[in-house]
Amino acid sequence: MKKHRYEVAVKWTGNLGAGTDHYRSYSRNHEILAREKISIPCSSDPSFRGDPARYNPEELLVSAISSCHMLWFLHLCSVREISVIEYEDDAEGLMVEQVEGYGKFVEVKLRPRIRLSKEYDQEILRTIHDEANSKCYIAKSCNFPVTHHPSYLE
Repeated sequence: MKKHRYEVAVKWTGNLGAGTDHYRSYSRNHEILAREKISIPCSSDPSFRGDPARYNPEELLVSAISSCHMLWFLHLCSVREISVIEYEDDAEGLMVEQVEGYGKFVEVKLRPRIRLSKEYDQEILRTIHDEANSKCYIAKSCNFPVTHHPSYLE
């Protein structure tokens, strides 16, 4: 069994001078940093006083699931000699916030739009999506359903 370790640093950049003296005294802005990579400007969801121009953790989770599924789909198509020309996904995660203020994701829907070099059997493509979903490390680590609803462009 191989093990892979992933390391990032999260640096809070939102001290507006008074630290976290009270709920409105600080920004939720922060950066995700990793060695030899560009930083990712982040904040919380605007519903929680975040900067809407920055990515929030919820979006990053949905994008991680979408990216992982896409990479597996591309790989599985390539080994079957199915040529993918374009791939775009409009992924959506649904988080339910409880009255107490905490929340959790209850589902993520992937809606990839895919252009292939030619027409392929829909059942084979459905099987590839199912296999990609079952192999995606991130989707397998989630405690909520991840579904895929692909469409194919001409």
